[in-house]
Amino acid sequence: MISNLYIDADVIASPKVQAFQNKLSVPFTIFNDISEVYSIIEASSDPVSQGKKNLILTRNKGAFIKKCPGTSEYTCCDYQILHIGSFCHMDCSYCILQAYFHPPVLQYFVNDEDLFKELDQTFSKNQISRIGTGEFTDSLIWEIWTEQAKPLIECFATQKKAILELKTKTTAVHSLENLDHNKKTIVSWSLNTECIIKSDERGTSSLDARLKAAALCESWGYKLAFHFDPIVIYENCIPEYMAVIEKLFNHIKSDSIVYISLGSFRYIPSLKKIIQNRFPDSGIIYGEFIIGLDNKMRYFKPLRIKTYKAIIEKIRMMAPDVFVYFCMEDDEVWIKSMGFSPEQFGGLGKMLDERVRNYCNLKL
Repeated sequence: MISNLYIDADVIASPKVQAFQNKLSVPFTIFNDISEVYSIIEASSDPVSQGKKNLILTRNKGAFIKKCPGTSEYTCCDYQILHIGSFCHMDCSYCILQAYFHPPVLQYFVNDEDLFKELDQTFSKNQISRIGTGEFTDSLIWEIWTEQAKPLIECFATQKKAILELKTKTTAVHSLENLDHNKKTIVSWSLNTECIIKSDERGTSSLDARLKAAALCESWGYKLAFHFDPIVIYENCIPEYMAVIEKLFNHIKSDSIVYISLGSFRYIPSLKKIIQNRFPDSGIIYGEFIIGLDNKMRYFKPLRIKTYKAIIEKIRMMAPDVFVYFCMEDDEVWIKSMGFSPEQFGGLGKMLDERVRNYCNLKL
């Protein structure tokens, strides 16, 4: 867990900083130049592991709301990222953040006044917005130090044009109880087989624990979502994914689920060496990969389609009306796996907007 706390001199008086200091009994250093902290992390023999033990509290000097960094070669869902912080103290072998941030280090932004100002501007637009905090970090890892979710949930509950998605691999949901969420918050979990959770998702909650936490949120009236991403293709993976789907619907009612996304494991080439060094026992990078249109390594397309079709068929058998979509796949995969292309229905973004409009009572 956290061994050192670094506090930007510009935010030393922030109540959020005081809250972190009260919860974290670790040495802290006040800095004026963040590059000095970065240098300490980068000097480590394992900057990724070091970055997970050091927390920087600072101000977000850029935009809080950003478009999801999709690529034009694959269908994107037009998601928007709420950038509350970066990196994660859990340790998944496949995590892109290990190679995305330079250096990879835990940072949390305490200038909430700017965050909520941007949200108000977004709410004033005449459009549906799907906004989530789980792209650059796990949405709920921060709850043990500061109840970030509460003010966000209460803020979204006051308007009718946007939904907040909190995506996690944890069970840190207790601060979500007794909140007036007004169905404007979707709580979601990344799911994988028990084999992959054990071998490649160090420090995360077990599959059963995630599903029990999801059932709790369901009992509190929250709408839910689930993400099978990354789907890892290995010997006997299909029956193991079938077992995950059965567990999911044994815990959760299908009409509580707004959507389920599917995405196969893909990685930028620079991530391969990081995985080899940090997870020498993992076999995740030794599948049948080719270079995709976005220059990421992707499973050979017929393998992806075969696996997707099996998973979709199982979901459809257990929950015919649940909305299933792909994260970053092309039209050929959509048509051969789903039987249609999103463009036939105005695009994936429009399809998801319609889904959340109906499930979360959104109005323009």
